[in-house]
Amino acid sequence: MDKEHIKGAAKKAEGTVKETAGKMTGDKSLELKGKADKVEGNIRDAAGDVKDKFKK
Repeated sequence: MDKEHIKGAAKKAEGTVKETAGKMTGDKSLELKGKADKVEGNIRDAAGDVKDKFKK
């Protein structure tokens, strides 16, 4: 696992927390920020996969 995978996982976890907190408090802005963080995490994870392919 490289840095991009770790950053991706952390960003997805952060996004999940924000999204859940936004849903619980009715804060749509926080909920959307959480969803955006999860998307960023998925992108970082995909970037890590690409890096892994080139290393092999």
